[in-house]
Parts: sequence; C-alpha cells; structure tokens
Amino acid sequence: MTRLQRVMNELEKHGLKQMIICDPDSIWYLTGIDVAPYERLFALLLQKDKQPVLFVNQLFFLPEHVAYPLVWHTDSDDPVAQIAEYVDPAQPLGIDKEWPARFLIPLMEKLPSLTVKLSSDCVDDCRAVKDEEEKEKMRIASQINDKVILMAKDYIKAGMTEKEVAAYIDQQYLLNGCEGPSFTTIVSFGANAADPHHEPDDTVLKEGDCVLLDMGCRKDRYCSDMTRTFFFGEPAEEYAKIHDLVRQANEKAEAMIRPGIPICELDRAARDLITEAGYGEYFNHRLGHFIGQRDHEKGDVSETNTTLTKPGMIFSIEPGVYLPGKFGVRIEDLVLVTEDGCEVLNKVDKRYAIIG
Repeated sequence: MTRLQRVMNELEKHGLKQMIICDPDSIWYLTGIDVAPYERLFALLLQKDKQPVLFVNQLFFLPEHVAYPLVWHTDSDDPVAQIAEYVDPAQPLGIDKEWPARFLIPLMEKLPSLTVKLSSDCVDDCRAVKDEEEKEKMRIASQINDKVILMAKDYIKAGMTEKEVAAYIDQQYLLNGCEGPSFTTIVSFGANAADPHHEPDDTVLKEGDCVLLDMGCRKDRYCSDMTRTFFFGEPAEEYAKIHDLVRQANEKAEAMIRPGIPICELDRAARDLITEAGYGEYFNHRLGHFIGQRDHEKGDVSETNTTLTKPGMIFSIEPGVYLPGKFGVRIEDLVLVTEDGCEVLNKVDKRYAIIG
C-alpha cells in the first residue's frame, strides 16, 4: 500500500473525504516534492476518488514530471481563492495543524458553509510507522551519530569550552555527508547538565565534571538523536550510582518494547525505577519522543500516551536525573519496534566512561 493510500484510508476512518496538507515534510512524504515555502502558500489537496492537487508559487522549481495536477500562482494572485474553487463546501474539510490562520480564515470566509476539522493525525499516524526505506535511512543516521560521539569522546580535553565541543560535533556531521545537526547540539559540563535543554556556552571543562552530549544528525532528510553522559576524571560515588540507575531505567524500558504495548507503560517502568531509588522528582520530563524527518514528530513516550506500539514506530528512550547546582545524567537511544521486539539503533556503550 502506498503512503498516499494509507493516508486516504485514515481520512475515511475519520469520516473525511477531503483534506488540505501544508506541512512541507508531509507533502514530500506523499509526493516526493521538496519545497520550503517560508511565508508563501504551499498546499496539497486530497479528495476521495480524485487526483491530489498541488498549489504552488511560481517562484519555486519543481521536478520536470510531476504526477499530480499543479495549480500555480504568483505573489500577485490569491491562492486561497484558487483552493476555494476546488474544495467541496458541502463536505467537511480536514486541515493540517501547520496551516497558518492567514490562509485558513480567508478560506472559511470565502466558503461560509464549510466545516473544517483538525485532521493532522491522518498523516502523522502514517508517518509514525516507518516503511523499509525510512528505517534504513534512520539506521544510517544513527550509525553516523554513534561514530561521531565516539570521535567527540576522544576529542574532549581539559580547558575546552562547551561551544568548542559542539562545533567539533557539527563539523563532523558535515564531513560524514549529513545535511547538518538535527537540532542544536547539547554539550553540558558539570552543573550545566542539570538543565536538560542547556545550550553550549563558554563553560570550561574541569576535573570531576560530568560531560553530557545530546546530539543528532540529519542525513537524507532523516534524523538521529542520542545522549551519553561521561565523566572527566573519576566521578563522585553519588554521581556514578545515579549514572548506573539511569542506565538501568533505559534498559528496563527497552527490554519491554514489542508490538501491542501501551506506550505509557514504558514511561512508567523507567520512572518507577528512578522513583523507588529516591530520585523521582529529578526526572522531570517524559521518557521519549517520536522521530523521523524531524527530531520531534507527533507522538511521545509519556505517562498519558495510551497508544499501542506498532512495528515500524521509532522513538527515543531517554530517562534522566538532574540535580540542580550539581550535575545531570541522561542516556538516550532510538528504538525501532519490530515484529517481535525492538531494535536499538544506537550501539555505543551506555555504561559510564572516564574521559580525558
């Protein structure tokens, strides 16, 4: 079944016969056409028993042979009026969560009898289950990430700043054929690691610091993401103990993964282990997130997500413990749900290592 057929089936399940998709990643996913529209309108209209129609500005170049009808507009035209001519106002219209109000509201004004429904899930749920081509691309991106984090581990020396290490990691991604990082590379020394989203600054590495590296690359459109926490010099006994605890929480959740497991149970298993050890209040985020063309896609690994795991889903498992003013530990892998279990895409050792 093609990606387009899968999405049309989802629309039917939601009682819809038409939908506007404007997320450029979703349009590429369905058509292979890659456009970054910025503030301009770019939309794909799906309708039951009709060919998809693509609305695109003449400023952008498209492949020579496109399989779908194209409706072109210039900066002087009214592309919303063009869409209004194609939409059936007697039928509910599914709308992508990304479509700006500056386009949606004028369409509703032009078609006052039209009912609109948020229907991003019809596409996002399909994107969450990766096909074989996507799986292989994400394996390759994770292999590069494994390679680069080991290079960074060997590169880090006393006196370096977080910014220097992050710049090195980003450079290695480019040298390994990636488009670049899939998100802002996180390098955190010492107490900075207690902030899960700390951005690299001029903090200088010193003896006894933990070194948290949260990093990912984008290769052939698909993302990787992983975290390892090292120690520069011998860790304090408490820090080593917490690192072992976080690793065990990561491994416990991963050992449970197979088709049909409520995603919330994965979060609960890791969280309960950390809580029983007395650090529950310091694990202050969900266990993971879905990933694909973007580092964070629709879907999470949290206490509230009761969705059942399906073969082809790829998401992160990243428990952490963060002690303000002291240090932090996070260990993150990407996992692919298989027919009978899971494949961990990251192979770098998760036990703590001493560097420098």
